[in-house]
This record gives sequence, structure tokens and C-alpha cells, in this order.
Amino acid sequence: MMLVVCDVDGTLVDKQKKLTDATAAAVKRLRAAGVEFTIISARPMSGMMPIAERLELDVPMGAFNGGIVFRRDGTISEHHMVPIEVARGAFAAAAEAAVDRWVFADNRWYASTDQGLHVEHERLASNQQPIVRADFSDLLDRADKITFVSDDAALLKDLANKVEPLAAAATIVQSQTYYLDITAGAGNKGNGITALTQAIGVSLSHTVAIGDQANDLAMFARAGRSIAMGNATDAVKAQADDVTTANDADGVAHAIDKFILGRMM
Repeated sequence: MMLVVCDVDGTLVDKQKKLTDATAAAVKRLRAAGVEFTIISARPMSGMMPIAERLELDVPMGAFNGGIVFRRDGTISEHHMVPIEVARGAFAAAAEAAVDRWVFADNRWYASTDQGLHVEHERLASNQQPIVRADFSDLLDRADKITFVSDDAALLKDLANKVEPLAAAATIVQSQTYYLDITAGAGNKGNGITALTQAIGVSLSHTVAIGDQANDLAMFARAGRSIAMGNATDAVKAQADDVTTANDADGVAHAIDKFILGRMM
């Protein structure tokens, strides 16, 4: 058996966070050919469920970069949270930083503001509304993901450097250029793709990973083959075996037809 593990934002969905008919049809062709398909994302489960429903995915999927392994019926087989000392250390490091703060816990999204473009995008991505608060301290013992948000690249890089010492006990990576994500140590796409292959019963050598951002490189390193999106960063493209078209040009459909099914014929 062969398995395709696909990132969601910037990959499976277009810039409007929509799964196009062409991409959905390509996934259907893939599965009809006997190739299994699943998704892994920095999104929470709530944001992945509509896609799982549309594609009728009944295999395990990975939320929070693999921090939660779950099925469409809501069954959770693995759940890893950010260690409390990491969560507290990250908030301490960001105390003076001009960044928005998001904490995902208890299947909810808590945010320092409900305004701004990234909040609008996250409403679509997480499929829920933010709960606005200024104090997150009571959530830090059960956080699934902490995200610091800023369009100031230099500021976010500086913050990433400040929290880097915490990386020994957690996964700290940018899921987008404007998002700095902190998840559990096991909440990385390398561990995530391994957990998914084991749960589905496919070897990593028979697995294809598709993605576009730095947090996808961990699964590229473990998958038998990797495909970068046309909109991926140059660093991600350099680590991929193939490069498809952009997510706004049905890049996953192109990858399925040309690099996967096309090579099976």
C-alpha cells in the first residue's frame, strides 16, 4: 500500500482556505487507484473536520502538526500538549513583544484580539470564533498550541531566537512567515507522519509527503518521497524530490496526477 500525507494551509487548500473541486476530484482518483490519503496540519481538529468530511477521510489524521492523532468520528489515539514550563517560558519571552497571542486548549481558540487579517484567516482555518482574553495563565497547563502572530519578520525572528532554548522540550517552528508556533515535542510533522504511517499500516518508504513551509521539512526528511508546492519557500523546495504548481493552481491535484499516479502507469 502507498500513502500520501498532505499539509493543509498553503498546500491542499487555496489562498481563500478553500478546497477546490479539482483537488477534491484528484484525491478521489488517487484513492480509487488504491493509494491512501490523509492530512496533517498546524490546525486544530475543528479546522480539519470540514476537509475530512468533504474528502470522506476515515483514516487517522494529525492536528497541531501531529500533537493530536484522531479520526473523523472524533476518536483520539494520541494527544501531546506543550509542557507547562515551555508555555510559561514562551509567554515570559514574549512579554514585551508587540505580537498577538493565541492559545489553543480544550478544543477552543483563545486570542488576545479578535481583529486583523490573520484573525480572519484563522476563523476559517480553525472553523471557530476566538475567545478574547488578556490573561492566558490558567490555560498554560493544557495548551495544545501557542502561536505568536506578527507581520514584522525581524520582530518574529528575534522572538524565535529568544524562545529557542525551550526547543529541547517542545517543537518551535514557523508554520507561516507570520506565525511562530509552539507545540509539544511530539507535535512536529516528523513524529506526526511516523505516527500516521504506523496507525494506517504503511511504511515510511511507501509514503509521499506534500507541503510548503518550514514545519513540513520534518516530514519530508522521513517520507519516502516529498513534493513541495510551487508557492513553497526556496528552502522547502530545495529539500523536496519534486515541485508541483502553487496551491492557487491546484498544485496538489497536479502532484497527484503527474508525480504519483503518473508514475504508477
